[in-house]
Amino acid sequence: MIKNPQITILGAGAWGMTLAHLLDHSNHHYRIWCRQSSESLESMVTSTDIIICAVSIKGVRDIIDNLRKIKLKENTIIVTATKGLDFETTHTPSQIWQEAFPSYPIVVLCGPNLSKEINHNLPAATVVSSKDNKAAELIQNIFASDFFRVYINNDPLGTELGGTLKNVMAIASGVCDGLKLGTNAKAALLTRALPEMIRVGTYLGASKETFFGLSGLGDLLATCDSPLSRNYQVGIGLAQGKNLDDILAHLEGTAEGINTTNVLIKLAQKKSIPVPISYQVYLLLKGKISAEEALQNLMARELKEEFCYIQFS
Repeated sequence: MIKNPQITILGAGAWGMTLAHLLDHSNHHYRIWCRQSSESLESMVTSTDIIICAVSIKGVRDIIDNLRKIKLKENTIIVTATKGLDFETTHTPSQIWQEAFPSYPIVVLCGPNLSKEINHNLPAATVVSSKDNKAAELIQNIFASDFFRVYINNDPLGTELGGTLKNVMAIASGVCDGLKLGTNAKAALLTRALPEMIRVGTYLGASKETFFGLSGLGDLLATCDSPLSRNYQVGIGLAQGKNLDDILAHLEGTAEGINTTNVLIKLAQKKSIPVPISYQVYLLLKGKISAEEALQNLMARELKEEFCYIQFS
């Protein structure tokens, strides 16, 4: 295990700064690079042992294109802390990173981690996931502290998809609360949201067990019931009849669930994956239906067995 590793965080947004806060608390030195930095990207990463990418999904490919022009240290660990799906390829961030840097260990960091709570040192837990167990263990030890517990697993794809797909469900959850539908409706929504996430994840090659962990069920619970969630705020606004552009204009940061919804529906239609909740969110985001119509469409669906889409071993 590397002693006193040099660490570079790419991205100085809310999540990048929160990761920096965690490194401060665990007494690890780091540097932060963003587009406004006075230092070049090359000067920041050529000697680094760990690169942590905390940019939005739309910025991942640009970062990768720039890094491929730079000679990185052998076995530099690349940590992706980005949630989302690439519109062109429908790939997750770790898949994009692994394709670009096939010989480097890629680690996914994802969990029910609301930045504002972590910045106040409130207790939280997360997952780091990689096919390279030693790399995952190193990142686990770097971020672990007395208020931030870190687990590991070996399903990076499922870990990413859990943290990504729940953003779509967070929009739906915000709509549910914005319409004041009550606790019964919210419980039903979240309970049906999980198997929808599992259907997509297992089709793409993830393990269904991963979705019952921190980056799946855990992140779903945190994001779907917190006003700190930007995706939840989008749902609230849509339920109140607000225009999406107006909602985004007053939003603090990026609601990744919007892009994820578009990519997910593109993927689901191509592969014939049933995603009824996500499809109603998609129609609502496109302005083709109202929040009330989305509810009616879900309630009018054909009756079926509860676990018809999930195979339990």
